[in-house]
Amino acid sequence: MAGAEGGDEGLPALAALLRPLPAAGRAAPPRVSSPPPRRGSGVVMLSSDSEDEVEVVPLCERVSRRLPPGGPTRSAAGPGLLPAGGGDAAGRDGRCHGGERLAVGRRERAVPKAALLPEGGPSVSPGVAFGSGGPAIPPAAPVSERAARPAGPRDSGENAEASPPPKKPKYSQQEREAVCQAAWRRRKDREARRRRQEEEKERKKNLAKVLKAQRPGECQKYIAVVLDPVLLQVEGGVQIHAALQSANYSCVVESQAVPCSITWRRKSVLSQAEDSNEWTEEPNLLVLLGLEEFLSMVRNYKQEAQGCAEQKETLQTFVARVMEKMPGKILALTVVEVEKYFRCLRAQSKKRLQQATVNRSQAEDRGDQRKKQVKDPGLEITRLDVEAALVDLQLCTRVQVTFFESWEELGEFATMFTKAVAEAPFKREQQNTGFSFYLENKWCRGVKVDHSGKGLFEVWKRQIQQFNRVSGEMAEAVVSAYPSPQLLVQAYSRCSSEQERENMLAAIPVRRGTGVTATCRRVGPELSRRIYLQMTSHDPDLYLDVTG
Repeated sequence: MAGAEGGDEGLPALAALLRPLPAAGRAAPPRVSSPPPRRGSGVVMLSSDSEDEVEVVPLCERVSRRLPPGGPTRSAAGPGLLPAGGGDAAGRDGRCHGGERLAVGRRERAVPKAALLPEGGPSVSPGVAFGSGGPAIPPAAPVSERAARPAGPRDSGENAEASPPPKKPKYSQQEREAVCQAAWRRRKDREARRRRQEEEKERKKNLAKVLKAQRPGECQKYIAVVLDPVLLQVEGGVQIHAALQSANYSCVVESQAVPCSITWRRKSVLSQAEDSNEWTEEPNLLVLLGLEEFLSMVRNYKQEAQGCAEQKETLQTFVARVMEKMPGKILALTVVEVEKYFRCLRAQSKKRLQQATVNRSQAEDRGDQRKKQVKDPGLEITRLDVEAALVDLQLCTRVQVTFFESWEELGEFATMFTKAVAEAPFKREQQNTGFSFYLENKWCRGVKVDHSGKGLFEVWKRQIQQFNRVSGEMAEAVVSAYPSPQLLVQAYSRCSSEQERENMLAAIPVRRGTGVTATCRRVGPELSRRIYLQMTSHDPDLYLDVTG
């Protein structure tokens, strides 16, 4: 075997070596002389038995010029010698079309001559056909041409039949629209839920802000006191204004519908801007009555009560006129120096009495027996007259009048009244407990019991105290004698009769008070019987308190 030269030449087609052999007994095709082999095309081996030539390609050239996995099965000159996919089968399985296995690896795929050509048959060379009717076998294309050729389904090693079919659309037009509508609705629901959460968060924030503004100490910052200019012109109006300012209240001087009156305004807590002027009017109204004006109204009421036909302004008509001017207000009246008037009236009465006594003694000395009557001018108002007028006013209009001895007291009252107006919403919220009766904080609050059992004694005491007409001292006496319900039940079991069980707790002493004021009494048979029935009876509808 001689080495091959010029390794860049084309490799002869392997199909020429795998052509089926002629049948036995059939005449062999005529020998066709092949052209001399080209330089570097292969090595020609001569058999010792015959002149037949077999072209064998060296292994290094076969490896370097290896055909593609799906080598060509047909050529331009005619149909190939292998069936479709034969190149793949031969490349993968290592077998030829006739069933002979080819050597793989470094060994040469030498095919026996007898298996390929009959005796005396023609030699095989590139470009020569086996007879007149056989197809011509073209030489293999160079590697550069094979690399430049576009890879088809067979060249790429993929089966055309195994290629995936074109993908169908996943959804139809109606389904896509339904999916879009569902996504749009979900997005809207999420936005609405987010908006509701934000609104709820904002509402809670505003509620916390309002509650904080209603607390004592904070509510004074949102209250403004409105003073009528006439109030500042009276004798003690300046003192009232000074008292309000000393308590750090904001004061505003504005004309009111009722002279000498005081009203209040509350600033809105939920205003968007800090400098907002959103104010709400409070329903309270405080009116200052002059002393002469108040006494005149009381006098008119006294004359009216005595049957005077002349209609003059009384306290009741004054309140009606104020409510017409400012409807919906809660009116409160104040009067200053009423007690001073009564003291003066008392001093004048005493002085008149002394003068009358002196005049009588002088008349007796002169021997004048005539009695002089002191005429009552009818203009003096007594304390009884004032109280009668106030009772009539409260019964008819539910308006009260507060008296002050000095203007300093009125200034302090105006300050306390302003504080009460500021804290009114907070107090109303505190009183809104849902119960129509008052519950003591210590009693309505539960008892805390820890893991060690601390607090069970107080629970047992509360259970005894739930009985009607049982005070804390009586419950304390019972639980001191029997600190737990189990001890009380064991004591009942040791009694010999039913009567003894009912009266077992009757003799327990109950002490009240301390020191010299301390008293002592017994639990009594009635409470003893009720406790016994409650601890031993199995009837859920049993009525314990017969006299309750």
